[in-house]
Amino acid sequence: MDRRSILIGLGLTGVRSVAAPRLIGDAGSALAQDTEQTTKKNEPTASEHPWGTPVLDMHFHSRATPEADLLHLEGAGETMAVLLTRAPGQLEISTAAISKYLGRFFLFTGVDVTSQDAIDTLRKTGLAGTRGFGELSGANIAIDGPEMQRVYKLAAEMQMPVLTHYQDYGYSSDRPLPPAKGFTRPQFARLEAMLKAHPKTIFIGHGPSFWAHVSGDPGTDAYPSGPVKQGGLSVKMLADYPNLYGGLDATSGINALHRDSAFARNFLARHQDKLLFGSDCACLDGRGAGRNAGGEVLAENSLMSLVTGKCLARVQLTQLKQLTSPDVFRKITWGNATKLLRLPV
Repeated sequence: MDRRSILIGLGLTGVRSVAAPRLIGDAGSALAQDTEQTTKKNEPTASEHPWGTPVLDMHFHSRATPEADLLHLEGAGETMAVLLTRAPGQLEISTAAISKYLGRFFLFTGVDVTSQDAIDTLRKTGLAGTRGFGELSGANIAIDGPEMQRVYKLAAEMQMPVLTHYQDYGYSSDRPLPPAKGFTRPQFARLEAMLKAHPKTIFIGHGPSFWAHVSGDPGTDAYPSGPVKQGGLSVKMLADYPNLYGGLDATSGINALHRDSAFARNFLARHQDKLLFGSDCACLDGRGAGRNAGGEVLAENSLMSLVTGKCLARVQLTQLKQLTSPDVFRKITWGNATKLLRLPV
């Protein structure tokens, strides 16, 4: 099926409403059939896995072209990736990548949850074969507000996970968050009430607030340093709520493991069934190109020395190799994601 046919099936190219249900069904069937027929065919053989096991990247933002998507995927040594795709603007590129590189990419759909057609768009993409909803922003909207709760309810109905970025504070004094409108910060602690209120919704937590809260004293920095103290809210929620997973990705996920290696080893072993590897990397080639090192002097063994000029996927995968057993590594980088997304691998 070509990419225009898929977009028509999603109901996002002006197709008449009377034709949309049939086309949505056709597109969904084609995507499912392509997945079943090509996932194993296109998966590299065991000798082609640079990390010793296949790797599924759960946080891969769609790039400008399908070729750019594949360049990063293969440069980082990854097998498959979830394309986090903003609808409707990025759908054509993502569906082109899915069609061109069958079995390598899968779709997650994100929207502006305040828009009137947000739920309709998510429902249509869900019917047409998207594997989840996200990345949604939990930085500039109430995570327990009516807009987000509409998404949680739809996700439960359609059995789709919801991946959300949680952030209560800016990255630095020079990069503050915009003022909160209609809600108050900090708000991350209100996630627990949502986990209780929506037990059939699968939440994937990601971002600075999620990973700062592995410690009992999360502070107000995007990337807190120093030993992790017991009593972290994210740790508690991962243990207490079957419907919460942790998206181990980006600089915030890397920092959570870097700041306290003793904590990291225990945390990864304890929550090995609830963690999902991702990159959230903006480099061009899966090897760090385009991530400017800046020429500044960086403190040895600091977080910035670890990530500056590097591919975040490679940094995170190297950490996981060093901190886990082979079985746990495979779960976090492959097994948990393929099970959650019900991929036929």
